[in-house]
Amino acid sequence: MSNAGPTRVADLLGNLLEKRGLGTQLRRLGALDAWSDAVGEKIAEVSEAKTVVASTLFVEVRSSAWLMELSLMKEALLERVNAGLGGDGTIDRIVLTLMEGDGS
Repeated sequence: MSNAGPTRVADLLGNLLEKRGLGTQLRRLGALDAWSDAVGEKIAEVSEAKTVVASTLFVEVRSSAWLMELSLMKEALLERVNAGLGGDGTIDRIVLTLMEGDGS
């Protein structure tokens, strides 16, 4: 025990998450919130970031035409998303899938 005085719970929790390796994954989950701003209004209207598993962002796309278009833009989209996340906890890859029940 140190005699430095009380420690904030937020500091203790942050340290615990880092020790367990969860801090990086929590930062990666920020990609879900960053998606719309990173890709712009037009792409955000036809896609939705669904989940992050390890360092992979899974995104659903409204139509097969948009799926093809975004597939060609993957690297640029990845750069934009990572720019919004900062250095540690970046996304390594994006997986695009067609939204279910769309009929396109």
